[in-house]
Amino acid sequence: MDFHYTVLTTKTIDEVIESIEKNLKENKFGVLWQLNLTETLQKKGVNSYQKPYRILEVCNPVEAARVLAHNPLVGYFLPCKIAVYEEEGQTKIGLPKPTAMIGLLNDDELVGIAKEIEEILIDVLEKSK
Repeated sequence: MDFHYTVLTTKTIDEVIESIEKNLKENKFGVLWQLNLTETLQKKGVNSYQKPYRILEVCNPVEAARVLAHNPLVGYFLPCKIAVYEEEGQTKIGLPKPTAMIGLLNDDELVGIAKEIEEILIDVLEKSK
């Protein structure tokens, strides 16, 4: 099993992010924070990486509270991340699968919740491409 889910799109990074935000909102998720990794590296004096790369930290607060109440170690994996970047002239959208991350805790109840969240986030990626 891959630890990630990644799709290709013909949209620009900005178009993808706008679409992701809209599709997340329809599923009661929101973007907590957005990191322009390339820009941040350049501000730190690292100019060796020039490709556009953004990381969105996304969350559904109700689900986050539910899993944290069950096991506070889940906070190590929160919030969920969605990466939007360019590679070899293509825009990619991807995320680490929540089931892969939660699976490390060996808790069937949490895996079930993570599966539900993963299905929603994969659907968001598919609708956003």
